[in-house]
Amino acid sequence: MNATALPARTEVAVVGAGPAGLALAVTLASAGIDFVVLDKLAEGANTSRAAVVHARTLEVLDELGASEELIARGVKVTRFAVRDGARRLLTVPFDKLPTPHPYTLMVPQYETESVLLDRLRALGGDVHRPYEVASVVQDEEGVTLTMTTGETLRAAHAVGADGMHSTVREAAGIGFTGNAYAESFVLADMVMDWVPGPDEVSLTFGTLGLAVVAPLPGGHYRVVATVDDAPAAPGLDFVQKLLDERAPGQAQVTGMAWSSRFRVHHRVADHYRAGRLLLAGDAAHVHSPAGGQGMNTGIQDGYTLGRAFATGRLDGYEAQRRPVAQRVVAFTHRMTSVATTRSSVARAVRNLALPLLGHTPMPRKLATELAELNYR
Repeated sequence: MNATALPARTEVAVVGAGPAGLALAVTLASAGIDFVVLDKLAEGANTSRAAVVHARTLEVLDELGASEELIARGVKVTRFAVRDGARRLLTVPFDKLPTPHPYTLMVPQYETESVLLDRLRALGGDVHRPYEVASVVQDEEGVTLTMTTGETLRAAHAVGADGMHSTVREAAGIGFTGNAYAESFVLADMVMDWVPGPDEVSLTFGTLGLAVVAPLPGGHYRVVATVDDAPAAPGLDFVQKLLDERAPGQAQVTGMAWSSRFRVHHRVADHYRAGRLLLAGDAAHVHSPAGGQGMNTGIQDGYTLGRAFATGRLDGYEAQRRPVAQRVVAFTHRMTSVATTRSSVARAVRNLALPLLGHTPMPRKLATELAELNYR
């Protein structure tokens, strides 16, 4: 497949070359199904965005022949710590989970995309760039995708793996039910001295909001935090002040690799299929970054949909994956609501209850839910 020459037709047109689209393409290539992957960017994004790869996703990547290389590029973490400031409230362990991968892998999203793209190329596929889809029209015989250049691609089916503002979802007339969070989120990759260290992911509650700090390769740390009104490009001083407020005495920031501000929605597509048009990844579901499950759910969508094409069971795709998205959205919304409550009474109850729950099966159940092992 030539990455610059657009063929006239294909069996499956995949719109979007993020993790979900690439996982779908690798699955299709492995099954010998003809496909074309289209992406509007001239090259893959080099910002890290999602950074957590959970156990179930690694199991899927085992099946796709892509896990070994990705694991080599990441940092294995075996526990999440829930804190209020510097005080540890609960530890969520991953090292006893029933999986070949009893840990969470911390690795920037561009590395995940790079590994999947390398695997796709090893199977003879590639991504066609830059091709932005302007319109998608289906009929009884297939789907016509028209590019902004005027070029067209005819396909038997088209899959929207093109993000929250999906052109394919809009063309399919599928609703995207849900709401947006009032707060904005800061995302930054920092160089810093962090007292809890690189062996855990820390989810820290504070009266001013939630902060998550997670290790990344190369000695960096990912910081994700809720802020009422964050600057468009949060600077080093802003992140230091934020951590001083949320985790006093725990962080000394010395450098910044990248930062961003974004708004988060919690939404699920009303359907995952309309005729010959299907959805996967952020085109089908978006939610809070608490727990780091967005990219994981998308990769699993892509794999499941690819297998559905291979087995001729497309009718079962929505029934299999949409309930998973609903559960993930509800779960992450509860986590975010508990973490960001402004009620002093609710915070006091939460901080009393979590240490008690640490002596019950709850931490293991929470680890299983985060790792997405319930979704096999």
